[in-house]
Amino acid sequence: MPKILLVDDDTDILELLEYNLQKEGFDIRTATDGLKALEIAPVFLPDIILLDIMMPKLDGIETASLLRKIPELKNTYI
Repeated sequence: MPKILLVDDDTDILELLEYNLQKEGFDIRTATDGLKALEIAPVFLPDIILLDIMMPKLDGIETASLLRKIPELKNTYI
């Protein structure tokens, strides 16, 4: 089952995406900010990370840059 990490500070968007992607058979985890994504991603090891650009704490660009430094995620699509 393909795994997707959804990262967005808008919980309504997260719920909508999570519901529809789970319905299609994807294993989903969610994070409401970049810091939480950095905690979840190395453990969950998603195939794809859908990442919002404008978020509090760490924006999407900074988060993507830090995710790329994690060796287990170097081939993960962001």
